[in-house]
Amino acid sequence: MLKDALFHVIKVTPLGLPEANFSLNIADEVPISLNFNEIFPYGVMMMTPDHLEDFAYGFCLTEEIIQSAEQIRSVAITHTDDGLAVDITIAGNCLTALLRRRPRAQIGHTSCGICGSEAVPSVEMTKDCALPLAHTITIDALRRALNDLDAWQKLNAVTRMVHAAAWADADGHIQMIREDVGRHTALDKLIGARLRDGLTTQNGVCLLTSRYSFEMALKTLRAGIAIVAAVSAPTYRAYKLAEKMNQTLVAIARRDRQIVFCGGERIIQ
Repeated sequence: MLKDALFHVIKVTPLGLPEANFSLNIADEVPISLNFNEIFPYGVMMMTPDHLEDFAYGFCLTEEIIQSAEQIRSVAITHTDDGLAVDITIAGNCLTALLRRRPRAQIGHTSCGICGSEAVPSVEMTKDCALPLAHTITIDALRRALNDLDAWQKLNAVTRMVHAAAWADADGHIQMIREDVGRHTALDKLIGARLRDGLTTQNGVCLLTSRYSFEMALKTLRAGIAIVAAVSAPTYRAYKLAEKMNQTLVAIARRDRQIVFCGGERIIQ
């Protein structure tokens, strides 16, 4: 994989103190163009330029372009004049279905998951199959994962400006993390990493450093994630979707306090 700088060091000056300039790490934000089967340019995402293979798999799954990892034949990454290109080859039936869609109307910004899409699905129009109550997590395990989250955020430690999506097992031990300037791209990278490795997204918890907005709920549900803990609050639309789909949502999740919004049956003492 091509490796580009994830952050840059710049000189800054405190307001009113022109002689006190100092160095500051700033995370990069790079245009990543997505192309399918060398014939269909899908759009451009603004994101952190690492773990792009993971992103390709996660994005294709959560955008319902594929249903399984085997439907992606290859992922190639190349430099462009201003950014990177991710060329994804998918199975013929997936490409046929994709070509029937209208492409996004604009660039996918770092703050925007479904912005530019032709239509936004309503809570009532999402898939009918609610998540089963097959797995649980203890309060102690959930708090252990939240307590350890900061230590896993390596890029954020040097920039203090990126989001993270992490996966912890049922015992609360974090197993992997993906970071990005965009919250939804960090989540796609995490989902894609697990998909590529053939790992389940059911028995454990997904940790998010961002708010739980509607597109984040859609992505976790499409990946079959039953338990989510978000550092910030959910939007009402995201909460109603999580509730409808029987997802366990813990939000405003800090070290000293966590709030169960729905799906509390999966959380045990």
